[in-house]
Amino acid sequence: MNRFFDSTRSVSTLLGRVLIAILFVLSGWGKIAGYAGTQAYMQSAGVPGSLLPAVIVLELGGGLAIIAGLFTRPVALLLAGFSIVAALLFHGGSADQMQQIMFLKDLGLAGGFLFLVANGAGALSIDRLLERAMPVSAKA
Repeated sequence: MNRFFDSTRSVSTLLGRVLIAILFVLSGWGKIAGYAGTQAYMQSAGVPGSLLPAVIVLELGGGLAIIAGLFTRPVALLLAGFSIVAALLFHGGSADQMQQIMFLKDLGLAGGFLFLVANGAGALSIDRLLERAMPVSAKA
């Protein structure tokens, strides 16, 4: 059974990266399309609307970087932190069941990103290509 999992590791890791990151790509794109509404929502939660461009860059750029497997560990760490902060600011402390689910979803995403921090992007990634292209003396 281990051989099966070992043989599918590369594809599973790639699919996992795509599935965890696509939410951020779509969300970042949606924030561009609904900029004013998103800014108002952020301000209603006590978050300065002036942070919206940084949020868009993190979600859209970070999501695309995770999908490509580029700078995976640092980007995943940023997205894990972002997910935890978003959970606390926008969904924490509510008695509403949907908000509780959204809170747990954000924490689950943070957990997935922490797996990427711990394990890297895998074989099918730009990180791996860069690692292979790096001279041996630079790796030490």
